[in-house]
Amino acid sequence: MYEIESFMADLQRRNPAQEEFIQAVREVVESVIDVVNDNPQYIGNRILERITEPDRVISFKVEWEDDEGQIQVNKGYRVQFNNALGPYKGGLRFHSSVTLGSLKFLGFEQTFKNSLTSLPMGGGKGGSDFSPRGRSDAEILRFCRSFMTELCKYIGPDTDVPAGDIGVGGREIGYLYGQYKRIKGENTGVLTGKGLGWGGSLVRPEATGFGTMYFANEMLSHVGDSMAGKRIAVSGFGNVAWGAVMKATELGAKVVTISGPDGYIIDEEGVSTPEKHAFMLQLRASNNDVVKPYADRFKCQFVPGRKPWEVPVDMAFPCAIQNELGLEDAKTLVSNGCKYVVETSNMGVCADAASYLIEHEVPLAPGKAANAGGVAVSGLEMSQNAQHLYWTSAEVDSRLRHIMSQIHAACVKEGTGDDGYINYVKGANIAGFRKVADAMCQQGY
Repeated sequence: MYEIESFMADLQRRNPAQEEFIQAVREVVESVIDVVNDNPQYIGNRILERITEPDRVISFKVEWEDDEGQIQVNKGYRVQFNNALGPYKGGLRFHSSVTLGSLKFLGFEQTFKNSLTSLPMGGGKGGSDFSPRGRSDAEILRFCRSFMTELCKYIGPDTDVPAGDIGVGGREIGYLYGQYKRIKGENTGVLTGKGLGWGGSLVRPEATGFGTMYFANEMLSHVGDSMAGKRIAVSGFGNVAWGAVMKATELGAKVVTISGPDGYIIDEEGVSTPEKHAFMLQLRASNNDVVKPYADRFKCQFVPGRKPWEVPVDMAFPCAIQNELGLEDAKTLVSNGCKYVVETSNMGVCADAASYLIEHEVPLAPGKAANAGGVAVSGLEMSQNAQHLYWTSAEVDSRLRHIMSQIHAACVKEGTGDDGYINYVKGANIAGFRKVADAMCQQGY
């Protein structure tokens, strides 16, 4: 029998100074501990110990030359966390904040997120503390070539299939894929998020945002409600927020905020026109982490240095980065009458904020369920590559909607309490955990 605090104390001892990883594991363990203790097979196979330890962690040096001819050195990583269900699958993040601990947290989360999609994918994550912001295209090309020269030793279409993440968009995926081809001499589905003309999938850029709105729509439909007329706060302004804003508008909701590190905007008319959606892409492409130009362009209010969770809304969608919605934010949302929080970034809600929302019976959709649309379409891109096919936008979107509906149903099944409240965090954790744990038991140690 497992006891949570003793298990977590041992995990923390073995993983010092990795707070995000410890936070992610604690959330899952608290949800699944009863399931584990009620299943002798899980105990006998020591599933908790094995599922919280990565299969391998690859760390390497990335040497590259800047435009002044100076040699620069960054750290590169790939965390191959668990492949019980299929090839490792998860993004590459290029950002100054990247550490081994942050990538272990993301790889751990990715394992259960991928499990929830029901596609044959394991969990992994990688990246570097290199930031593309402020760098020339030539510098980014040289960095990507150096990074892939080392990474290519450990990945492949049936082994590990990275994708993009923060700091890794279509440009970076193109440079990485080009170097992989030069070294390996083959065209394979080794990366997802590729260009449409060379193996990419339609709907991939919008997929995470679309998927989170499909999941939110399922939450509302389950209680006889709809997105129509809902007032929504969104954080961020990149690809994820862009897709979320477009799909929310299509479903009849009004998005009134987007945000950046400089603050947030309030657009009472709604971020709801093609012109505004296109301008979000322009902001993203500028590589400047500011959202104020939106307010200047469309003559709406800009609130500097603050987060959008103080704006009264029906639904809140953190779409930017981990732990972006804290306890005080959660209290403000609840006091302002917010009815749903949908975690669209990975672990976007702090642990104490999540506990507060659940205690006040505000439905909280965790990122591993609500933002699974991105990896779901990445999985569909892998399927298309394997069959040497291109599916239409309508076909990919239909499959995405179906996958998000299935994920919602699994969360409801595992997370509905005796009082009828659906603890989506617990439901997602249990549903994702069961599938991985059962596969590990069946495959032996």
